[in-house]
Amino acid sequence: MIYCDYCVMPNTRPGIKFFKDDKGKNICSACINHKNKEKIDYKKRFKELEELCDKYRRMNGKFEYDCAIAVSGGKDSHFQVYIMKEKLGMNPILFSVEDNFTSTKAGRKNLRNLSETFGCHIISLKPDLKTQRKITLKTFEKYGKPTWFIDRLIYTYPFAMALKFNTPLLVYGENVSYEYGGGGYDLETPSARDIFLNGVAQDLDLNEFIDDEIKEENIQLFFSPNEKDLVKLDPIYLSYFIKWNSYSNYIFAKSRGFTDLQNEWDRTHCIENFDQIDSIGYIIHAWMKYPKFGHAMASDYASRLIRYGLLDREKAIKIVKERDHKLDDRCIEDFCSFVGINKDHFYRIVEKHYNMDLFYKNEFGEFKLKNEIS
Repeated sequence: MIYCDYCVMPNTRPGIKFFKDDKGKNICSACINHKNKEKIDYKKRFKELEELCDKYRRMNGKFEYDCAIAVSGGKDSHFQVYIMKEKLGMNPILFSVEDNFTSTKAGRKNLRNLSETFGCHIISLKPDLKTQRKITLKTFEKYGKPTWFIDRLIYTYPFAMALKFNTPLLVYGENVSYEYGGGGYDLETPSARDIFLNGVAQDLDLNEFIDDEIKEENIQLFFSPNEKDLVKLDPIYLSYFIKWNSYSNYIFAKSRGFTDLQNEWDRTHCIENFDQIDSIGYIIHAWMKYPKFGHAMASDYASRLIRYGLLDREKAIKIVKERDHKLDDRCIEDFCSFVGINKDHFYRIVEKHYNMDLFYKNEFGEFKLKNEIS
């Protein structure tokens, strides 16, 4: 494993690229992209966003929706709705997907707050529990993707609903591949048409899920929009038009009633209390990067905070070593309860997905990184 000399991200993150800078140091594509933001004229880009909104404003009539926003209720959702409704004067309809795991108190409060604060309707999909449980266990066992069912819907459902509501302008937050490294995207783009290429929601062969109980109609919402429908939509990344900073989004969201996990839950594998806080079992998916790629949520956020100038690398390394591997027991218990397995079964599946090119087993049967960050 090679680590970025500026943040703490390893080169094992799927799709990330590493380069040598003029000092001979390793630098990842996410750090390069962040540095390049200083050269961008965001006033000009915001003007482009205004012109794009003017194209669709009141397109369905004076009182009808003229754009759609994919939301979870989180900090970024609050910021997106603020920009589109209050700053740009659009009339958005919000689309959300429930993950069916146990909600946190903060998560329940935040989705309600999003609607109440900004005066927006939210149409939320509660997925078919029977199908979700079966497919969740299958993708966890075979691919090490415990929440692929939900992640796929998070990507496909807003597209399907935007078509139904005739709201071509579909707004997403950040282009995660460009902002944080991954996916092989070298160029920043305002268009989110390629969002399905993100590894989180990659295409799987849906035929492998069909059996006596799961029929094709149970997974109809998993399909990407076809080319004929896709050209009817204009999905965008807000991060192209606005200098994106997930910590600043958090500070803004708090000012508008967003609640973090302070005093509710200190997640052992995280270094913050405000990202992906809607439910308990769902964040198993983000931690599964650890056995597969040797880094997880602590590395992800430590790298962001370094780029934002809020954390120095030496402290970040210490935090990553302490937290990255420590998957919180509450997550495990909630996930196991949902899919109907015990902890032993859970850990047997996780063990199967450890990348032994990156890890070794010590005398106590613990998995340790061969090349720990230093």
